[in-house]
Amino acid sequence: MAHGRGLHAALLRRLEAEQERCFYWLPVMIGLGIGIYFALPAEPSLLTALVPFSCVAAWRMATGSGGPRGLISALVLAALTAATLGFGLAKLRTEYVRAPVLTKQMGAAEVRGWLELVEPRAQRGQRLTVRIASIGNLAPDRSPERVRITTTRAGPDLKPGMPIRVRASLMPPSSPALPGDYDFGRQAWFKQLGAVGYTFSVPRIDDEAGEAPLDLRLWSYVERVRQVIGDRISAVLPGETGAMATALLTGERGGISNATNDAFRDSGLVHLLSISGFHMAVMAGSVFLAVRFLLALLPVIALRYPIKKWAAGIAMLAAFGYLLISGGAFATVRSAIMVAIMFFAVMLDRPALALRNVILAATIILVIFPESLLDVGFQMSFAAVLALVSLYEALRERPTWIALSERSYMRLAMFFGGIVLTTLIASAAVAPFGAYHFHTSQQYAVLANLIALPICNIVVMPAALVALVAMPLGLESWPLIVMGWGIDVTVWVAYRVAELPGAVVNVPAIPSYAFLLMVAGGLWLMLWRTRWRIGGLVLAAIGIALAPTLRTPDMLVGRDGAIVAVRDKDGALSALGGQRAGFELERWVEHDGWKSDLEQAVKGEAFRCDGVGCTASYAGVGIAVARHPAAFADDCRRAEILVSPLVSPRSCTQPKAVIDFFAARRHGAHAVYIARDGTIEIETVADARGERPWSMPPPRRRAAASAAAAVGDAPASGAIAGPASGDLADDGASSPTAIGTNPTPDNASELMIAPDRN
Repeated sequence: MAHGRGLHAALLRRLEAEQERCFYWLPVMIGLGIGIYFALPAEPSLLTALVPFSCVAAWRMATGSGGPRGLISALVLAALTAATLGFGLAKLRTEYVRAPVLTKQMGAAEVRGWLELVEPRAQRGQRLTVRIASIGNLAPDRSPERVRITTTRAGPDLKPGMPIRVRASLMPPSSPALPGDYDFGRQAWFKQLGAVGYTFSVPRIDDEAGEAPLDLRLWSYVERVRQVIGDRISAVLPGETGAMATALLTGERGGISNATNDAFRDSGLVHLLSISGFHMAVMAGSVFLAVRFLLALLPVIALRYPIKKWAAGIAMLAAFGYLLISGGAFATVRSAIMVAIMFFAVMLDRPALALRNVILAATIILVIFPESLLDVGFQMSFAAVLALVSLYEALRERPTWIALSERSYMRLAMFFGGIVLTTLIASAAVAPFGAYHFHTSQQYAVLANLIALPICNIVVMPAALVALVAMPLGLESWPLIVMGWGIDVTVWVAYRVAELPGAVVNVPAIPSYAFLLMVAGGLWLMLWRTRWRIGGLVLAAIGIALAPTLRTPDMLVGRDGAIVAVRDKDGALSALGGQRAGFELERWVEHDGWKSDLEQAVKGEAFRCDGVGCTASYAGVGIAVARHPAAFADDCRRAEILVSPLVSPRSCTQPKAVIDFFAARRHGAHAVYIARDGTIEIETVADARGERPWSMPPPRRRAAASAAAAVGDAPASGAIAGPASGDLADDGASSPTAIGTNPTPDNASELMIAPDRN
């Protein structure tokens, strides 16, 4: 009893010492509530969130508010209040953006609507985001709010706001490539993107369309300004240099080749490719310094007025303007909020680089966009910024650091040393996120950033700012040429570093519980101030130790049943149909880390094939892939696992598991686990996604129901999974492939995408 009271007293002393820091846990608890909402297997009611809150409130009323117990119960109640708020905000946001989503593929439908976004592709053609007026014979209440289609056909000079009509094949947003993988369908839900596809005809101006919605008309003016800026850049900087300059000024990255994207990703410089916190900070910071310098040249103003605050206000306006011309991408909005809070702090005579500002920015973003918690860019951005600001605050309190920073001859060394130190710290902070989401690690990120960041800081971004200011006067040529020189050097660095031996290391997927322990450890280390923060290192170490414990599938079946992979005798994946289904197989191999190789997997050496199908075995379990109806008679009798892109006959009940056309269509990709004793377990994408608004399966037809009944006779076939989305799944399904460990990776989710496949 005495020991328990001693622990209680020690805990109370710690909490009292950290009282000022308790506020820093506000976004963490809001995020916890949001995370619980998204983790549920079925859509909850809003009242669900009030249950734990009510229990703790009743407990606090029973225990009273005075004394040590009152303090602890107050903190617990505050934490659960924040978590309840997060849960409720996520639910409200889900309902607020609710819009129809296609549940099945449409062959050649006439799409009519207004262009929201026109994105040129590096290969050829354009990707169009269309606000829908009508789609074929679909009723208005079943028509998506917007669709994204790719066209390779020459047509009119398309601009945002234009009314168009075009014939296109449409399909639902893609489901994950395997259970637990990146879910583009969920991301599309919050963008009100109800379908993806490609065109059959040339887009035409729709003369019969009415006036576009007001918000679209207003935004179309901004989009046209962006297009003009892009055209002016291309006139001075043709080719990929111009494409990269356009990306840095307008956020349009479609002209950057896949090879360059890969080089920046593999070198750890991917955060430089699109507008992020780094670019926003350099751009707004340059405006702040320039305005303050110019005002300081006028003593009559400098001596009478707070020019520092004036410069901060103008820098905030510049950040907002940069946000507009950059296209308002999610990462850029995040960065603009962060920069605005920093300059607002300057206007209030508060430190700009303060942990409180980071916490406030995270809270605002989670309140406005609760779904951003699941965005890898948000996660990596705030992990890096939190680590860097925590380091800055720790160094700022040390007399030795202050003394060194005041010596002019040390400033250059501290500049480059700071780049190395910040890259190391940020890389360590984002490493768990890179391993969890992308299964890769960039080994030379420090080297690449040490060379490239000064170039971007000193040459590229200042020249970009001068070019923007000079464009209305037609004087942008020389600033753009200087910007192009800096871009060319940066591209050269990216290619050279990416070509170094061992530049990229593939990491097998890690379990969610290990990842969450690492994140919790990092937060504990960075948000507290006293010595018990060291406990965060213990949590992170436990997470790292548990990282290799994830059970990997022994067999995978694609979401349309056309691609099948099984482990060979060496434990690596060997795929059948991998040449045709590259994206899914890429994701499977990435998930497998160093265990598998894509070039080896596509050979399919674990399978033996004839004219009607293929066979393989793993752990003594026979696997058959029936490609022709003639194969069913033999395969249903001999195989323990039967896979087919066709509909299996009702009489095929002998296999332990049957995964046929309807099983794959309704349940998506299948992960099969085969024990040494021959026991078979199946996990499907539908199991992992649950019954949420963004994961509703396609309507069950009578034929599908009868086929499912036939499959249901097999012992393991009841666990078969999720909605099909077709080969276009990845629409630019914005599906991540890999990412570096970067100092400012808040644009990760926008950059780390597979090559566009819509």
